[in-house]
Amino acid sequence: TKAFLYTVLTPLTHLQYLSAGQMTDLIYTEKELVQSLREYIKAEESKLAAVKSWANKLDALTRLSTSDPEGYLAHPVNAYKLMKRLNTEWTELESLVLQNPSDGFISNMSTHRQYFPDEEDETGAAKALMRLQDTYQLDSEAFSKGKLSGLHSSALLTVDDCFDMGKTAYNDADYYHAVLWMQQALKQLDAGEEAVVTKADILDYLSYSVYQMGDLPRAIELTRRLVAIDASHQRAGGNLRYFERLLFKQLNEMNQTYEPASEEPIQLGTYSRPKDHLPEREAYEALCRGEGLQMTEARRSRLFCRYHNGYMNPRLLLKPMKEEDEWDSPHIVRYLDILSHGEIQKIKELAKPRLARATVRDPKTGVLTTANYRVSKSAWLEGEDDPVIERVNQRIEDITGLTVTTAELLQVANYGVGGQYEPHYDFSRKDEPDAFKRLGTGNRVATFLNYMSDVEAGGATVFPDFGAAIWPRKGTAVFWYNLFKSGEGDYRTRHAACPVLVGSKWVSNKWIHERGQEFRRPCGLTEVD
Repeated sequence: TKAFLYTVLTPLTHLQYLSAGQMTDLIYTEKELVQSLREYIKAEESKLAAVKSWANKLDALTRLSTSDPEGYLAHPVNAYKLMKRLNTEWTELESLVLQNPSDGFISNMSTHRQYFPDEEDETGAAKALMRLQDTYQLDSEAFSKGKLSGLHSSALLTVDDCFDMGKTAYNDADYYHAVLWMQQALKQLDAGEEAVVTKADILDYLSYSVYQMGDLPRAIELTRRLVAIDASHQRAGGNLRYFERLLFKQLNEMNQTYEPASEEPIQLGTYSRPKDHLPEREAYEALCRGEGLQMTEARRSRLFCRYHNGYMNPRLLLKPMKEEDEWDSPHIVRYLDILSHGEIQKIKELAKPRLARATVRDPKTGVLTTANYRVSKSAWLEGEDDPVIERVNQRIEDITGLTVTTAELLQVANYGVGGQYEPHYDFSRKDEPDAFKRLGTGNRVATFLNYMSDVEAGGATVFPDFGAAIWPRKGTAVFWYNLFKSGEGDYRTRHAACPVLVGSKWVSNKWIHERGQEFRRPCGLTEVD
């Protein structure tokens, strides 16, 4: 602004050389400058009003989120929108302020930017919502309106949110989810909700995604709507002609007549979800929803609860553990009151600074690496870190009767929005003999899993092979053997951690290895003892 005024006003130093006419021109020039100044003030006020609007909205949001951070992030929509705000919307606010640079704000932005989520994080959060949508068979409107598992929330998705969700799927060539979210964006826009994105943009993505799903009649109908809105759209006309030619060619080949697209709105179930790499996907997800459980009355009659003293372990004689059967074969038990609230808090306190993307062991190299089928944050704690960890390790040894000197460190995992671990084996199979070679302690003979939080919805541990689902209960633990006494793997123990729908799931686990168990769990007489 200063440079602009200086350039205009400089000729006024030569006023004596100007005619009256030129002077008159200067009057009008000044009037234009005043008008320009008013427009500048108006623009600044508009910008300030926009910034104030941002501040009011974010102030309300941060008051809500900071009052109970973990509870706020327990809702997957809140977690997604936090990712989106910090990656996208705060950047937009930065651009707004930069129109007339504010050193304090930019300095703060620069300082904190290193901690902001990036594009990959926002995409990951969007995919987590889609994962929940699939697993728990939720339509897009349920998410948009904050209706999850019977819960009603103020965490809503706008037209632009739904459009961005659809665009994330579209960019990943995931046309199934692109259709669902673009349709929801269109529905909300048609209902009168205000948005930055235009109906033409939504129809553009939606029509092509529907075409990719093989529904030519509906793709044609949607493209016609797009042409009616924007006849000059650079792709719509060409796409429409191509879709029509393709459809009539198919009809001629099959000797069928044209039928208009269904007037039923696109919703969950309109199109089939494409198959993926996981053969037991449907069974696994059904168990996560509490469907397909194989807990019959006959089986239930074989399950008992008892006091367990760790095979006469001196530390458990006076205060034995409460043990409940969760499944008969393979035998899975749950121990109650395994961790106190104070111990859980201490373990979480130790783990939080070390939490990193959870890894799996590469079956060929034995090296830990990240994988898309395991989405959580984890940390590894050893006995020397704190007396609580040493005490927990000793407790696991006392209860199981197995030595933990050759076990892996206590792994603490936190599953947030959409966090999961798809079906897997804890033990290494014969085709991956080097998985635990570096440890030199043999295979994983058993798993001891501590639940350190309750979960409002989702987050079960499921066993697709025999149809069992075990739900998290804070302070309890479940235990099972991965290997038969012969050392052969028990393939029935393939299990999964279902995605967390609402809440935050904290667990810690101890993978106990073969070495040192020779006299504690001797070989049986057959391969499957």
